[in-house]
Amino acid sequence: MSRAVWKGSFLDPSILKKMPAQVWSRGSAIPSFLVGQTIAVHNGKEFKPISVTREKVGFKFGAFITTRLFTNKYKNLKQGKKKKK
Repeated sequence: MSRAVWKGSFLDPSILKKMPAQVWSRGSAIPSFLVGQTIAVHNGKEFKPISVTREKVGFKFGAFITTRLFTNKYKNLKQGKKKKK
């Protein structure tokens, strides 16, 4: 279910106070006054940089940051077997 139109997009108050260098709120929408800047967004472990363009305005910060580490478990198993020999 989407947010009501009359409420507007969610924007964390800490983003409005000053020009943020780091953002913890991944659910906040990207405002238009950040276009052309690089913002560091927290992924749960560390901050990842995002350069804000016009195409990203209106989307959420979290849409451009992955929170999971993707590994190939089969490749890791094969390497583990070779080390045991």
